[in-house]
Amino acid sequence: MNILLWHVHGSWTTAFVQGKHRYLVPVNAERDEWGRGRAQTFTWPDSVEEKPLAEIRDADIAIVQRPEELDRVPPSLPVIYVEHNAPRGNVPCTRHPLADRDDVIIAHVTHFNELFWDTGGTRTTVIEHGIVEPATRWIGELDRLAVVTNEPIRRGRVTGTDLFGRFAAVAPLDVFGMGVAGLRGDRIEAFEDPPQRAMHQMLARRRAYLHLCRWTSLGLSLIEAMQMGMPVIALAGTEAVEAVPHDAGVLSTRVDTLVDACHWLLDDAEAARRLGERARQVALARYGLDRFLADWDRLLEEEACVSR
Repeated sequence: MNILLWHVHGSWTTAFVQGKHRYLVPVNAERDEWGRGRAQTFTWPDSVEEKPLAEIRDADIAIVQRPEELDRVPPSLPVIYVEHNAPRGNVPCTRHPLADRDDVIIAHVTHFNELFWDTGGTRTTVIEHGIVEPATRWIGELDRLAVVTNEPIRRGRVTGTDLFGRFAAVAPLDVFGMGVAGLRGDRIEAFEDPPQRAMHQMLARRRAYLHLCRWTSLGLSLIEAMQMGMPVIALAGTEAVEAVPHDAGVLSTRVDTLVDACHWLLDDAEAARRLGERARQVALARYGLDRFLADWDRLLEEEACVSR
């Protein structure tokens, strides 16, 4: 099957394009948000082809991830809309921009998203995340804590940036992602958007992974850390409570409890190892690439049949 999709979400797309299909990704001279083309910092297979949108004429189906993409999809091409985000604003009553449409299906990446978005009469399904298993394994030799997040200064409380200082008081805190450079300061070190493999190697040396987002869908970096065998400490919100069972990490809405967990794992390397091993088992079973691709193949075939 020939699939049209824009390069929007690098980590998710990296998993999606590991399938058996041909993936047609728009590219333009600027390589901006409408034409990034192939990834520069992720490893994608040769089945991903970058072309100017006007030259993509043989797609069988479109994967759309932003409402603005709908007007760019060739007429009559079946569309699957992937919703990566949790709703914002008046959350229990937030209407999805594609609510009450009969020409599209919305594929949510978490059950939390499906529960909280009001999509009206639009058909929905859930295909949970799957990732390419990281090659790196957790070592935990450094008494440091790690966070992976994008735009933490701009997003502030959403990403839990205001909480960083409380954890940096326990151990040095290393923050990885886009837009993190301005965080550099006392006991907080920032690593601006390193290549994925290099980031995994750096994460693996830190004692524990912190997931401090107050409001998020489900960070793929959390799943990556778990599959690497890292012990995780997370706010008990959104989908994290489903992704991290009680024996695979420490979750709480009480920050003091999470701070205490950092002290515990820094003092007890064996406990950290046990938590990390269980986290790896859970994440491989639930968020494995084979299951993810099989779920997507099923949906793609169903939607292609509906359009015929």
